[in-house]
Amino acid sequence: MTTTPRVAGRRRRTAVPEAPTITSRSWQQPSEHQLQGMGSDVVLDLGWGRLIFGQTFGDLRRIVDEFRAEEAGERDICIYPRDPHVLVGLAPDELFIDPSYTYRLDLHRYRPRSELIRGVFVRTVTSEVEMELINDIYALNGMVVGDTDVMWRNHRTRTFTYLVAEDRRTGKIVGSVTGVDHELAFGDPEGGTSLWSLAVHAQDAPPGTGEALVRVLAERYVGRGRSYLDLSVIHDNGAAIALYRKLGFTRVAAVCVKRKNPINTSLYAARPPGLDGLNVYSRIIADEALRRGIRVEVTDAESGEMRLSIGGRTVLTLESLSEFTTAVAMSRCDDKRVTRRIMERAGVRVARGVVACEGDLAAARALLGDVGQVVVKPARGEQGRGITVGVIDDAGLARAVDAALQFCPDVLVEELAPGEDLRVIVIDRKVVAAAVRRPAEILGDGRHTVTELIRTTSVRRERATDGESRIPLDDTTAEVVAEAGWAMDDVPPNGQRIRVRWTANLHTGGTIEDVTSRLHPDIADAAVRAAAALGIPVTGLDFLVPDLDAGDHVFIEANERPGLANHEPQPVAERFVDLLFPETRLR
Repeated sequence: MTTTPRVAGRRRRTAVPEAPTITSRSWQQPSEHQLQGMGSDVVLDLGWGRLIFGQTFGDLRRIVDEFRAEEAGERDICIYPRDPHVLVGLAPDELFIDPSYTYRLDLHRYRPRSELIRGVFVRTVTSEVEMELINDIYALNGMVVGDTDVMWRNHRTRTFTYLVAEDRRTGKIVGSVTGVDHELAFGDPEGGTSLWSLAVHAQDAPPGTGEALVRVLAERYVGRGRSYLDLSVIHDNGAAIALYRKLGFTRVAAVCVKRKNPINTSLYAARPPGLDGLNVYSRIIADEALRRGIRVEVTDAESGEMRLSIGGRTVLTLESLSEFTTAVAMSRCDDKRVTRRIMERAGVRVARGVVACEGDLAAARALLGDVGQVVVKPARGEQGRGITVGVIDDAGLARAVDAALQFCPDVLVEELAPGEDLRVIVIDRKVVAAAVRRPAEILGDGRHTVTELIRTTSVRRERATDGESRIPLDDTTAEVVAEAGWAMDDVPPNGQRIRVRWTANLHTGGTIEDVTSRLHPDIADAAVRAAAALGIPVTGLDFLVPDLDAGDHVFIEANERPGLANHEPQPVAERFVDLLFPETRLR
């Protein structure tokens, strides 16, 4: 008896099924045998749009008909169309080939990670309420939000898989991904699956959240014996492509086709020069204007200045500041002393305050003696510069005034009112958004020092805000950390929160939580009265609020150029463009 010799170092491997050919070769007509058992003309509704499985259509004209049935505000996608260039040629004014790549993970060759990703737990969605939280993450990432009824109905079938990533430290949902099982959807002879709507909360998600979501979805389909997992990624999303390649995904020839609608404008129409140089606060307005067919001319990208035009009418904007805001209204917001007087006359409560200047602190010391704690800030200024919170003694008062004098020769000293820092956005005399702003903080993990945690948190804030927000590693940060009872080289235990800045300013790492739905009517009314008294069409009004569910409030200041990008998913950019061009209002 003879045996086949074995080569040293070579292992026997389980036979891998033949590579799929229906979806990877769009130019080749599959045989009847290959299509046996597969459904025809398959369209699945995901809530944010429909998936049109092109390989199930025998007549490309029927795909065109499906696209023409697309709902307003949604994004339909045709994946795996046969001869996509021919499909687009049937309706060149309506359809375009998406500038994306299709990546495929061979599930028969998938290898799980050797160790778990720390800090994140991936699980199945458990309630319709969590679908709303997924929509919030979609909105933060500039994605089309979905109909939660449709999403929840889908989730109750095995065809769809909705996963969420939960931060183990906070229990907060910080990411989501959707999977579609092609075999269950339409009897796919290839046994394929696809991944859609991968999204993570850029600010709050622990490192590795995206990878954890992709891996868990892939492992679910490995358990079902499926052959591959496909996804579509925009061609210039380098970070996502690097992740997919790391996980073993490779490019395949499949493409996606989409319809020329307002949502997809940036994918098929030339973008104005300078658009990519805008900051997030101008870009959100430019994107909304382009979606409505408004011409955008970037006149100064560095400052965020743009000229918006439609129908012979032109408006200049600088982020959320426009020609609609008068110089008088701007000056009223710029000088906090003037703002206080206007608020008092309008019946909006303000904190007790006095003016201090170099060498004259008598009134400020008297106020400190009466109230116990004060806030010191320049009478003019923005972005939290020169502000000191929680001054409790004369020595601290002198230091705080000196710091404020670096930015303005006049200093305002106010009673430190209790409560959370609330920003209310009023546009055209209507409340559009409300958010609680909190000072920068870190969350201990039991492994890294305070300094290291500040650095990693700051990097995440920078990425989430396009570089607009970062936590300074300066004397103020060290002082706040020491006040909390920690040293910069201490290693806080897992889950320990430590505040690292006094003020809730976003430019120094502060965070923001949308509370629009909880805003008390009394505070909303005060905000509208304040905007009307200032005579300003767009403003961000800051209050200190002891209880979000009650009406008590103290006015702090008004901002004539609030950052609208900080208030998604509320429709702040939409309402701003409504103000400028009411004729384009989306109904």
